[in-house]
Amino acid sequence: MAGTTYGSGDFVYELVPDWAKLPHGWVFTQVAAVAVDADDNVYAFNRSEHPVIVFDRDGNFVRSFGEGNFPNAHGMCFATDGTLWLVDNGDHTAKRYTTDGEHLMTLGTKDVPGEFGEPFNKPTDATVATNGDVYISDGYGNTRVHVFSDSGEYKFSWGQTNGLPGVWHGDFNLPHNIWIHKEVVYVADRENHRVQLFDLEGKHLNTWTDFIQPTDIYIDDNDIAYVGELRNRVSIADLDGNVLSRWGRFPSKEPGQFFAAHGIWADSQGDVYVGEVLEGQRLQKFRRVR
Repeated sequence: MAGTTYGSGDFVYELVPDWAKLPHGWVFTQVAAVAVDADDNVYAFNRSEHPVIVFDRDGNFVRSFGEGNFPNAHGMCFATDGTLWLVDNGDHTAKRYTTDGEHLMTLGTKDVPGEFGEPFNKPTDATVATNGDVYISDGYGNTRVHVFSDSGEYKFSWGQTNGLPGVWHGDFNLPHNIWIHKEVVYVADRENHRVQLFDLEGKHLNTWTDFIQPTDIYIDDNDIAYVGELRNRVSIADLDGNVLSRWGRFPSKEPGQFFAAHGIWADSQGDVYVGEVLEGQRLQKFRRVR
């Protein structure tokens, strides 16, 4: 809405209405993940017939790829070389693509769930360490984090091996998203309503608790954490988990509000992109004004 701002303190935004310009006849359905590259191109990983849809910073359509290869898009991140990891909880895989749509690698066995904590049973997301190691949250059927080398060699895992939810430090109840920042691994432990922090070997370091079903976390180069929450909210926090700004809460399809916020990222200008699932089924852009 014109003149309306969102957030508070040093993180205030205005909505960019109708930002994403889809080709005629295309729809998003559920936008599970969003990522922004070094040139501020925006990648929407969604559950339509066109799984990866790329826009420039102004929302103009650039290209799409992945058609026919993703039954249930869920998580996405960039590798150290700029390629994309795309995680699908429908076929139990994590796939690596170039940003032009060339398929490079698949981790996991298509349509075969891992058992007793083995990769993967409905995985949710991926992140990449500075040495190229890939950390994958796994997810809806497991309660684990798995680590692979850049070349796809399995290295180790942590979390419960029985797939059952847990509440203690280091336990998970739907590890829904994962992010690495300055050698710390952040896991959105969705159904425990918390973000857990680990070192690169899986040792628990800290827990943030001021969240409701956190679905996604992105941390920028200024040490600002952006957290999407399934309970229709976005929170912005420092690296101690202190909330600096937030908006939303009640489910709403009104522009600027949220219905099941699921994916979040910020570009080089501090503008925020939020993808929504369930009844939301859209990608909103918020321009930072303060």
